[in-house]
Amino acid sequence: MRAVVQRVSSASVEVEGRVVSQIGPGLLVLVGIHESDTESDADYICRKVLNMRLFTNESSGRGWDRNVMQKDFEVLLVSQFTLYGFLKGNKPDFHLAMPPQQARPFYDSLVERFGKAYKKEAIKDGVFGAMMNVSLVNDGPVTMQLDSFQSTRNVVSAAKDPEPVKAD
Repeated sequence: MRAVVQRVSSASVEVEGRVVSQIGPGLLVLVGIHESDTESDADYICRKVLNMRLFTNESSGRGWDRNVMQKDFEVLLVSQFTLYGFLKGNKPDFHLAMPPQQARPFYDSLVERFGKAYKKEAIKDGVFGAMMNVSLVNDGPVTMQLDSFQSTRNVVSAAKDPEPVKAD
């Protein structure tokens, strides 16, 4: 699983001209699900995102000292299969992403996992599979990328062991 995490002052998701989710200060998390991801990948991403110390501690003045839960901020999750895309020539290939019929329930369980680990009302999400307009005010800017172990290992092994080219 791959997550691109952006610290935001605000963020929103619009589908067909209507705002479906929005948050104030917190984290916008773009989530890509690899075809071989398991519950342990989801656990890892959830734990890491919620505990990333990306915020300042106002009482001590120390930066990079508080996580989203300590600040009582919100999290906006947005499914994005293109995070597992790569170019074949000039054309994108997304075959490493989990197929939509499997990814939808997996993503839904991820959103639920975040709600249970933090607080349900602080977790928002986009619309799985929809064309979304995502707006954000990046705070910093601060952007981090996380990869769960299983997905990283599979991507690396795929890059090292490309399929052999058949000679005609």
